[in-house]
Amino acid sequence: MRSDSNQPNVVSRREGRLSSSSRDSEYRTRILFVCHGNICRSPMAEFVMKDLVAKAGRADEFEIASAATSAEELGNPVYPPARRKLNEHGISCAGKTARRLRPDDFERWDMLIGMDDWNRRNMMRVCPKGREDKVSLLLDYTDEPRDLVDPWYTNDFDAAWNDVLAGCEGLLNYLTQNE
Repeated sequence: MRSDSNQPNVVSRREGRLSSSSRDSEYRTRILFVCHGNICRSPMAEFVMKDLVAKAGRADEFEIASAATSAEELGNPVYPPARRKLNEHGISCAGKTARRLRPDDFERWDMLIGMDDWNRRNMMRVCPKGREDKVSLLLDYTDEPRDLVDPWYTNDFDAAWNDVLAGCEGLLNYLTQNE
């Protein structure tokens, strides 16, 4: 994890990271993954994270979704190569369509996690004052914090998968490490 001022903050209605002793049955950590178009990286992160928390027996503790910073792909389904990559790992994204990030998302979601610095900049343009600490980048939760390269441009969905998986595993570990 980054040790500089870009280190992610876990922002929730409770202080600190998740712990079973500090959660009640009605509290759910709400995570919104964000990328440019909401058809590749952020939906991959959404469905990978849903899969990880389900396999950990913790699906009821989280609400997870994704959104775009742009309007270019609104209403479109997950890009076919991203959908195929998820399907290769037994993860369905059926029914997912792109939606755009809104200012009220900063009220609804505890964590808004972008894929690269460009996403972060665009997220901050929409972010209401005082909510900036809810924004982080997915790979900040790994041992190699950096931008998650966009497979729309690289066509490298294997690398995107590996990065998304590492980021989501790191995020889940970060959220649950004090238990």
